[in-house]
Amino acid sequence: MAGRTIPWTVLTRTMAGLALAVVAATPASAHPGIGIVMDRGGSVFYTDLTHVWRIAPDGTKSIAVRDVHTHELYLDPQGTLHGEHLWFANERWFHYTWQLTARGALTRSPQREGFRQGMSFVRDGAGRMFWYEAAPTPAIVRRSTDGRTTRFGERATFLDVRWMTATSDGAVYFTDHDDLRTLTTDGAVMTLATGLRDRADHWVGGVWLDARRRVYVAVWGGRVVKRFDPASGRVEVVARSQAPWGPSGGLAAPNGDLWLLETAEDNTVRVRRISPDGRERIF
Repeated sequence: MAGRTIPWTVLTRTMAGLALAVVAATPASAHPGIGIVMDRGGSVFYTDLTHVWRIAPDGTKSIAVRDVHTHELYLDPQGTLHGEHLWFANERWFHYTWQLTARGALTRSPQREGFRQGMSFVRDGAGRMFWYEAAPTPAIVRRSTDGRTTRFGERATFLDVRWMTATSDGAVYFTDHDDLRTLTTDGAVMTLATGLRDRADHWVGGVWLDARRRVYVAVWGGRVVKRFDPASGRVEVVARSQAPWGPSGGLAAPNGDLWLLETAEDNTVRVRRISPDGRERIF
């Protein structure tokens, strides 16, 4: 990444498909990445905003994709890893997207000026993309594989939509200011939980689910991971990070392990694995 730190208020909107004006900045100096995914073989891929790293099932670390500034990652059903590279040069923003196949072949799109538009790394099992748009009216947008777009929630009130995730059947979970919300498979926008942030400066990061469809939210500024249980309707803290670290993303592994992407205020990144019995390992 050359030349400039990207304001987090720009990033969380542009990753959703729009380049909007910067509003009040976070007190922290960081703009953490949220991308961390696991493939079917148990390898974990994550971004540190400089490279994309791979943690093999035996714990060995290596660089999977070198010199890419990507905040999100998407792993498709075929095992291909998707991300982007975003940079600033000559007073302009540029980007390209890239794909790494399960066999290790790396390809990239042509370089384009500006931020990504009309596409997203939030996708369901059918490959449909989802993002938030503020204009012409605020809505969650779904783009089908044939390019058709549908807008949902245009009668809902959105305050400050941030990161989101999609299930295989097309439900979307996202944060909106202090709230955890969902776009259901039948197109309804619902609020699941309120008050995710304990303080106004507690930046909220990535969202992910486990096999029971419990929803996890990384509250980076509060150094906690909160989990919403749809069965009980309750939110509880399920992990804490020690300063200077805060959770910015995560995943729930099939065996019950909780993998956290932790970012310090200087953008140093590490990964912490928490087993169901409470054992931890830091990578």
